[in-house]
Amino acid sequence: MSSSSTEARKDEHIRINLEEDVSFGDVTTGLESYRFEHKALPELDLDEVDTTTVFFGHEFAFPLLMGSMTGGTPLSGSINRTLARVAQEVGIGMGLGSTRALLERPAVIESYKVRDIAPDVFLAANLGAVQLNYGYTVDDCRRLVDLTQANALYLHLNPLQEALQPEGDTRFSGLLARITQVCRTLEAPVIVKEVGWGLSAQVARQLVEAGVAALDVAGAGGTSWSQVERFRQIDVQGQEVAASFQGWGIPTAASLRQARSVAPQIPLVASGGLRTGIDIAKCIALGADLTSLAGAILRPASESTVALSGHIQLLHRQLRIAMFVVGAGSIAALKHAELVYT
Repeated sequence: MSSSSTEARKDEHIRINLEEDVSFGDVTTGLESYRFEHKALPELDLDEVDTTTVFFGHEFAFPLLMGSMTGGTPLSGSINRTLARVAQEVGIGMGLGSTRALLERPAVIESYKVRDIAPDVFLAANLGAVQLNYGYTVDDCRRLVDLTQANALYLHLNPLQEALQPEGDTRFSGLLARITQVCRTLEAPVIVKEVGWGLSAQVARQLVEAGVAALDVAGAGGTSWSQVERFRQIDVQGQEVAASFQGWGIPTAASLRQARSVAPQIPLVASGGLRTGIDIAKCIALGADLTSLAGAILRPASESTVALSGHIQLLHRQLRIAMFVVGAGSIAALKHAELVYT
């Protein structure tokens, strides 16, 4: 894979996400099946609600990390800097898109450089885990963390996406052992995530045993990357194959519950189709320690810092009010809020 084709794919992914229907169709996150028990007498003041939380030693104004989206091109660099400005302003975290392009072509470092405008935020570098089967090493992972001045490394799992890409990397055999080596050797915390089809209980257990510092379930119900790849196909059969997987995956709520059932102590990030502050609240009550959004904020992030800042403030306000009307004055209390499965 040449660096130029990797970079072109990044911009193509942005364009498709902004212009095409890349939803899961009838498959949802499952969060709509849960309802909070409303407290008409919450016994606290709205001003008392404290949404702050701590994740790997970093304080967040509320439990949100702006998810990994892009990098490696001028367009993606502009988006990353918008994300970084807002993360610094609001006091939340952000993940960089796959930094593989940075290893292939160090000159694209500018598209990942955000520390100068976001010195205090929790920042995660990002690499496709399968690249560990294609010659990338622990030293490469360390280099990515150092070059981006990140606090952690995301290793993402995307076997379905790779299988649908004409240029996909599909050698996943023996990958768990390589992930284990990175987890046990890299100085920075390693967070393993899916890209939108969810982590099962079995996979979550395997990753915990491998030594991951945290898991991001990235369940189904948000952006369907099989749909994204469908729009990239130039042959009819490739389009039909990709379209057949539109409803594939483990919905976010189910994946979150499965992961928490086998990993009661490990930090969990919930992502995959979250849209509102109420979704954030539900995920915390279902066992998440942090949440992440990508698709829902790509459009405002591509427009302006003002647009993105306004959207993030909207999410924060929705979360605070949801906590207020369930009587949860803190994120710790929200974890024990009553959720009813309808």
